[in-house]
Amino acid sequence: MKDYIIDIQHLSKSFGSKKVLDDINLYVRRGEFITLLGPSGCGKTTLLRMIAGFLQPDEGSILLDGKDIAGIPPHERPLNTVFQRYALFPHLDVYDNIAFGLKLKKTPEDEIDKRVRKVLKLVAMSDYEDRDVETLSGGQQQRIAIARAIVNQPKVLLLDEPLAALDLKMRKDMQIELKEMHRKLGITFIYVTHDQEEALTLSDTIVVINEGKIQQIGTPTDIYNEPVNAFVADFIGESNILKGKMLRDRRVAFIKHEFDCVDEGFGENVKVDVVVRPEDIYFTTDPAKCQFTAKVNSCVFKGVHYEMFVDTDTGYELMIQDYDPYPVGSEVMLYIDPDDIQVMKKERTENKYLGKVTGEGKVEFLGAEFECNTEGFENGEEVTVKIHFEKVDLLDHEDEAITTGHVEFILYMGDHYHLTIRTESGEKIWVDTNDIWDKNDFVGIKILPKDICLEKVVAANE
Repeated sequence: MKDYIIDIQHLSKSFGSKKVLDDINLYVRRGEFITLLGPSGCGKTTLLRMIAGFLQPDEGSILLDGKDIAGIPPHERPLNTVFQRYALFPHLDVYDNIAFGLKLKKTPEDEIDKRVRKVLKLVAMSDYEDRDVETLSGGQQQRIAIARAIVNQPKVLLLDEPLAALDLKMRKDMQIELKEMHRKLGITFIYVTHDQEEALTLSDTIVVINEGKIQQIGTPTDIYNEPVNAFVADFIGESNILKGKMLRDRRVAFIKHEFDCVDEGFGENVKVDVVVRPEDIYFTTDPAKCQFTAKVNSCVFKGVHYEMFVDTDTGYELMIQDYDPYPVGSEVMLYIDPDDIQVMKKERTENKYLGKVTGEGKVEFLGAEFECNTEGFENGEEVTVKIHFEKVDLLDHEDEAITTGHVEFILYMGDHYHLTIRTESGEKIWVDTNDIWDKNDFVGIKILPKDICLEKVVAANE
């Protein structure tokens, strides 16, 4: 028998014209605690609801113990779901809330009593069986919701942001209790959250999702220490994400300095992204160990460590976390160990679109018509359109804009911001800028004719 209980194959789901999940492939091992992690709207709850049976996929299949469960209604699946809203019955006491599902199944009374008392003990609520659920605190109500789910002895427990409504201290306490419940029960937990710390604390495996696609699957340690792209690095914990160049195996350049690293196989003089966690930049007083110098711009105590921002001798801003503070304005010597430099393949090096020449000096892409040099191309010809990130101008008005969009994602890269803009046509354009924008800002988009490069479309078999 395979060691996994759920096997998701080529799963896709759309709501209208919006594709919420795009070709998801994932398996869940028996007894593991797996977390679906991502920002709001990424598709993680939709995936959980399809596993539960509340939604049906447009394409693909979900196998449970090797059998396709398409068409099986939620109440007939050996799964139970715990929601963010507890959905307890206000007219029933704690005991009857937990026993409700068992009574529907006509489970014998003595078996119901045995199971209810067992789960009450498991969730540390043994003395509350006769209490009105509306008199309980939020944490206590969540315990009852979990008890009601596990009393049915499901093969898989699905948890949809169950701790989101709790205050910070209660949420942290419940994280510890959930981890202990999972250990005692030995069943599979599939957990949905947008809280990175929660995912790192609870999970055996984390599945990072963004815009309906899986970005990375791995252990919390793998996800944190070896992110596969800039989105994961930025989303999981604090990071310094910087443009770099892989000079050769085990040698990389970034912040205008060269460093030894442990990465291989990228090739020579290849553009890459580099991640260095703030706790992995070290202070030194030894000039022989110093790799670069910097000036401390801010120093804030964060409880466990001090968080400092420094300007390097080459003009880059870095975040550093250290147990010892360094005064604002002080000059410091810094180094990074090779093991602490994570090199990532760049997802893209420029904006690239399929466009169409619409007349002399005009090309259409991103749902708009732009002026550019079309010499050598025929009217109506399809072309490849290329624009460097730094050649896109963002405006705070529409007067001079060719098209418009909204800021969807912001990535600070040490000396500039790398923005993802969702245009009015629904496509994306990426922009490097020194200007400060906020997420969801409405922007005008302007590209000068000289900055638009057209190329012949190359056929796939060429």
